[in-house]
Amino acid sequence: MSEWLVLTIAMAAVCAVVLTITVLRQRRIGEDDDPSETPDVIEYMVMMVGVVYAIVLGLAIAGVWETRGAAEDSVRAEAQALHEVSERVRVYPEGARERIRADVDAYVSYVVHKEWPVMAEQGQITDRGGELMDKVRASVTDYRPRDDYESQSYQPLLDQVAAADSARNTRADSIEPTLPPVVWFGLITGAAITIGLIFTLQIRRSGRELLLAALFSALIAFLLFLVWDFDAPFSRGISASAEPFTDLFPRL
Repeated sequence: MSEWLVLTIAMAAVCAVVLTITVLRQRRIGEDDDPSETPDVIEYMVMMVGVVYAIVLGLAIAGVWETRGAAEDSVRAEAQALHEVSERVRVYPEGARERIRADVDAYVSYVVHKEWPVMAEQGQITDRGGELMDKVRASVTDYRPRDDYESQSYQPLLDQVAAADSARNTRADSIEPTLPPVVWFGLITGAAITIGLIFTLQIRRSGRELLLAALFSALIAFLLFLVWDFDAPFSRGISASAEPFTDLFPRL
């Protein structure tokens, strides 16, 4: 089932629950009930709870968004480092140059077409990808420069391979969700409390109030979905893509 369909169903379900409770609660209220009698302190408490939860939810969104940005940066760094390796070996003899470029192309092709689906479905990188990265490193390190000109390019190439390997490890660390269960408990509990406080203000059955209650509950559900989706940058709906690899290696 599509994650967007799940989101739509969840938002509709939350709205339906809120509206159902509102309607059923309204039927139990007597004719002599006066909503203007709600104590001012309750209105103040409802406002403060809403503000506190908004801050917590905003921090959660900012945190997972930053994690997603770091994951995308690691992908760009990995692709750029491998592109530098492929370009800088032009100073090497044809045999060594073509061998290194072939190993880089094999690694990039595998990451884009094989490893990326595994990351999305299983939440992990593959051993084969690590083997291909080791092969790239071996191709670069095993070559012995023949003159000073090639020697000047040798160490920068090693640095770029190390940068690509480090970015790959960062990408692997970014696959798993970062928010602990206790944070999710707080976010979900806070959402339930915040939506539940709507009823302390004695909401009536007017169309305007019912619409606002439904939109508010749908908004909370949508924001929680964003936190959940961004928490795993490579394996959920709005996931980081392999576009940096395809942009720098269009032939693959």
